[in-house]
Amino acid sequence: MIGEFAALATALLWSFSAIFFTLGGRYVGSTVLNRTRLVIGLVYLSIALFITKGQFLPINAGYNHWFWLGLSGIIGLVLGDSALFQAFVLIGPHLSMLLMTLVPIISIIIAWVFLTETLTIIEVFGVILTIGGITLVILTKRETIKISKKQFVTGTLCGVGGAVGQAIGLVIAKKGLFNNFPGLSATVIRVSIATLVIWLITLITGKAKTTIKKVINNKIILIIAAGAFCGPFLGIWMSMNAIKWTHVGIASTIMALPPVLLLPVSYWIFKEKITIQSIIGTFIAVVGIAIIFLR
Repeated sequence: MIGEFAALATALLWSFSAIFFTLGGRYVGSTVLNRTRLVIGLVYLSIALFITKGQFLPINAGYNHWFWLGLSGIIGLVLGDSALFQAFVLIGPHLSMLLMTLVPIISIIIAWVFLTETLTIIEVFGVILTIGGITLVILTKRETIKISKKQFVTGTLCGVGGAVGQAIGLVIAKKGLFNNFPGLSATVIRVSIATLVIWLITLITGKAKTTIKKVINNKIILIIAAGAFCGPFLGIWMSMNAIKWTHVGIASTIMALPPVLLLPVSYWIFKEKITIQSIIGTFIAVVGIAIIFLR
């Protein structure tokens, strides 16, 4: 039961992270949010690595580890998460996290196309079910969020873009995890390279001063720091424990629960109207993910 509880803790932490990042993004914008949370997340992770390994960075990692995991960080954490955070701002955490359930589906398609992995009938059924559930929510959600059609479409596309970035990032990360490379060290490499790249771009474009000014407010810093603690740091740690102590399929299914957990949050905090169709669509999508992972 330890693994199942860790997986449930992961789902809760990722849900809290989505809430904090949505609030933070609406204060300072998605780009500033991503720049800031990467720095804070790297601090958390480096301290954890120092406590466990006696070093702030995995300096003993090989060139291939740094290359593949760094590339994964750029695609997943810089590009993918920038799109996801923009989706948080535009369409809220519930629909954004629901769109993130596309990550395993996109990963399966990538593996099928580029790695010649085969798809079973059950996997195809799970994919169709998940996409059907998400489509049902999208078709009904537009009427429950008080935003323009353009903003809704843009936010939805950003959510899909976030899922694509995460999926490609995870596939590439696999190439950097050879020789049983530790998960914490891999995460530190991904986040450190992503932080370096995003801040180089920030400096080159002259946005560093503006970014610092926007987050100097203590309230905003606390919100972003809380999101970074729940998601990139503690959430990842709990997910590793979940996979270690229970079957991957069970852990992955439980960790796919944030869209369900965020339904009441969207109603209470973000004042979104919750319809029967959005509830049904969310559960259909999660069932589809469960079918894929528990096959």
